[in-house]
Amino acid sequence: MPEYELVLKNGTCVLPWGLSNTDVAVRDGRIAGLGSFDAARAEQVIDCTGLHVLPGLIDPHVHARDPGDPLVETLETATRGAVLGGLCSIFDMPNTAPPLLNVADLDAKRARLPAEAWCDIGFYVAAAQSNLGTLAELEKQSNVCAVKLFAGGAKGDLLVQDDASIEMALRNGVRRMCFHAEDEYRVQERRAQYSEGDPHRLHAEWRDVECALLGTRRIVALARKVGRPIHILHVSTAEELEFLAGCRDIATVELLVNHLTQTDEVYDRLGGYGVMNPPIRSQRHRDAAWAAVANGSVDVIGSDHAPHARAAKERPWPDTAAGLTGVQTMVPIMLDHVSAGRLSLSRLADLMSAGPARVYGVPTKGRLATGYDADFTIVDMSHRRRIENAWIAAPCGWTPFDGHDCTGWPRMTVVRGRCVMRDDEVLGTPSGRPVPFLGTGQVPKDQVGSGRS
Repeated sequence: MPEYELVLKNGTCVLPWGLSNTDVAVRDGRIAGLGSFDAARAEQVIDCTGLHVLPGLIDPHVHARDPGDPLVETLETATRGAVLGGLCSIFDMPNTAPPLLNVADLDAKRARLPAEAWCDIGFYVAAAQSNLGTLAELEKQSNVCAVKLFAGGAKGDLLVQDDASIEMALRNGVRRMCFHAEDEYRVQERRAQYSEGDPHRLHAEWRDVECALLGTRRIVALARKVGRPIHILHVSTAEELEFLAGCRDIATVELLVNHLTQTDEVYDRLGGYGVMNPPIRSQRHRDAAWAAVANGSVDVIGSDHAPHARAAKERPWPDTAAGLTGVQTMVPIMLDHVSAGRLSLSRLADLMSAGPARVYGVPTKGRLATGYDADFTIVDMSHRRRIENAWIAAPCGWTPFDGHDCTGWPRMTVVRGRCVMRDDEVLGTPSGRPVPFLGTGQVPKDQVGSGRS
């Protein structure tokens, strides 16, 4: 009888306390030990010579668009893209069609995971005008990563922009609440200044720095009034980062890969395929984002994967659909930044594994340490490859990083001890599970830990 299900041999492991050349043993979907396992009996041994073994990377900001339009994205294709790109878990946003607003919606999503998901998933619940009074119960449901409130960037029931409603949402619950923090009042006031067919580069002028900073300041003030911890998503401006550095008592911070990688030249180069909310901004803001990574005031990095059909992206601005694909390209792009010396592999693991686990309260993920889920992102830092549209799993079939050359690439994705991607091949059948979070209901034991399908 094998002692272990899996042993990773000879890799350079990114441990919480530094890089180490050590083996990793896996039993029952969890890390059973670090050290030398030369004499161990294992069902599978993977030689990781020349590779780095990171704790399973997490994308905490994904719009899988399911339910929605299967010609754009589905739960299956979004998670397939995730594992192809080296991700072990994703947290799925609730602004689907229809949106995720109640327990029945959540149950329907969870029921589909074993048959459709290639990686583990946490679910956001949307704060909406119609459910503000039930948020305290919804945030306790199993596998809910957070409540997401759109103070901007949404329409209809999902837009919660006034102070009274935001305060009501904050008072209904205790877990960290996530915000799209653009000030919708200013966004709509400025909309009349622009006409159909204006250049895409005006997108960052319309949704300007003040739209972002005003919204973030308002939400932080309300959170302090109530005493509720918050998480500001996709921070995009130097001014917000300076402000939020003084708000560690109440607010955590997410940056996007796009705001670390691209500048406003994308509008002339990509047109509608560079349009997202909040916008991609000038070099000054990208420099501030990297300074925040360096000084430790950023907690997590996400992709804000938000696919749209080509026809929607090619509509004249400002009616161009806002949102870019990113779940599959996030890890290669960030590894390329490591290769360029902008951050270390340890800092990457902090921002993309330990950080999401800490901010959202995931007790079993985020570290290469005994007892944690056996989630591993195994990368080759010498591998060079170009990102191409043809590689993208999403049915919409495009990426704003088409043609981007990367040094560093994910070679294997291991979820709870099961290798689900190796050298660009997705292996086996879907076996994703709901991610457990602190402060929520218990997850059935057969959904936690076990690497068995």
